[in-house]
Amino acid sequence: MTATDGLGLESCAGILKLLGDKSRLSMVKIMSEHECCVCELVDLFEMSQPAISQHVRKLKDSGIIKERRGGQWIYYTLNPQSPFYSFVLNVISHLPSQRYKVEELEQQGKRLCCE
Repeated sequence: MTATDGLGLESCAGILKLLGDKSRLSMVKIMSEHECCVCELVDLFEMSQPAISQHVRKLKDSGIIKERRGGQWIYYTLNPQSPFYSFVLNVISHLPSQRYKVEELEQQGKRLCCE
């Protein structure tokens, strides 16, 4: 019996549909390696804050990511408590690391700009 046996076909299809968006898929990979705030994602993806917030909301509503409040800022990371955690990890394990994107952000002095 595998970890995904308990996840229904509908649930898995819904998660795959969410991850079918290139931006969300990349965000999940990044959040599996680094905790990020919306302002960092705006810089990483060169998208508007409302567009990033919509992606983050969908991922959070599904339980794939979780938030942590730090002062007035909210940081997002992959949610290990999600019933889809193993399934999502399996999917993103086949993707190349996105660490270089975060490193580029650090070099530009934009990493954790909201602290």
